[in-house]
Amino acid sequence: MTRVAPIGGTAVQDHVALAEIELCGELIIAASAARERLSLESIDEVLRVAEERRGAGERRGAGVGR
Repeated sequence: MTRVAPIGGTAVQDHVALAEIELCGELIIAASAARERLSLESIDEVLRVAEERRGAGERRGAGVGR
């Protein structure tokens, strides 16, 4: 028996999965453009690791000492 998705827009979006797919795409583009293997620092830059760490630190310290 073949099942077909019902008409009416019941698609579910997984925003975390979509964000991970986007980051993987950016990493693949950076790796393909590089002449050598990407350094860990380059990978972190592409994946915006430092930005995420800064944001997490700001969120943690938001209510401290006030």
